[in-house]
Amino acid sequence: MTVNHQWTIVFGILGNLISICVYLAPLPTFIRIYKEKSTMQFHALPYIVALFSSLLWMYYALLKGNALLLISINSFGCAIETIYIALYLLYASKIIRNHTVKLLGLVDVAVFAVIFLASFFIFDGETRVRVVGWICVAVSVSVFAAPLSITFQVVRTKSVEFMPFFLSFFLTLSAVMWFAYGVLLKDLCIALPNVLGFGLGLVQMLLYGIYRNPKPVIEEKKLPEYVKNIIFLGTPEVHPTDSEYCGDFKDEKAHAQEEKKDEEICAVTLEMEPCRPVKVELDSPSPIVGAV
Repeated sequence: MTVNHQWTIVFGILGNLISICVYLAPLPTFIRIYKEKSTMQFHALPYIVALFSSLLWMYYALLKGNALLLISINSFGCAIETIYIALYLLYASKIIRNHTVKLLGLVDVAVFAVIFLASFFIFDGETRVRVVGWICVAVSVSVFAAPLSITFQVVRTKSVEFMPFFLSFFLTLSAVMWFAYGVLLKDLCIALPNVLGFGLGLVQMLLYGIYRNPKPVIEEKKLPEYVKNIIFLGTPEVHPTDSEYCGDFKDEKAHAQEEKKDEEICAVTLEMEPCRPVKVELDSPSPIVGAV
């Protein structure tokens, strides 16, 4: 066994172990979904694409041969992603469930079946391996880019609530290990997509560091409009006052009507000092309250 082959096995095993951590990283998310009995604002797209990627890489590994480490990790991936999607469908609302089922059928059933049948009947030998390999590269880029929908949401809401940090962290580590594995194996289809995966993983962790402690939002309160109450001995009237002006009360006129001895009419002109509540009691037994 050559030194190069030994390091290939080492990085392959490390890639398997870290990839298992990647697949288990969303576990707290689904525990939360189970407790809340709701999918909340979580999206199913990353898990649907991850299942599709695992299926394709397992097919590529079987075609390539002598790729036990690829087969093992992608078999685990298929199993765990199926469980995640089943839980998501169980607790999703009817509209989201129907949308997710359609997306699952389109990507993981229809598209995979087309790729499998086309590669199997149109190509053969090494050509088939290369074609499937480059399809895997394209899909792997999509897997790494799938969390970008969450990334845009983080930037828009300035909250990392729906972007699991450990998923981004282990994706970055996994990209490093599989890149080294692909280089040592001289397989460009394995090495190439992990370069992009490493870069996107760093971006996600950077966003997590920026928005993990969001600043509290201080709501601007609108000053209430002041209302002066002019109370008559007979019939009360309410007159709105401009909120920008407040001030002292000044009596203008007080006339007694000879025809109605039981009523007294008070006309008051208000000029108020800004922002200072004023409570004034007149000699009259009826109180006049301003800026309450």
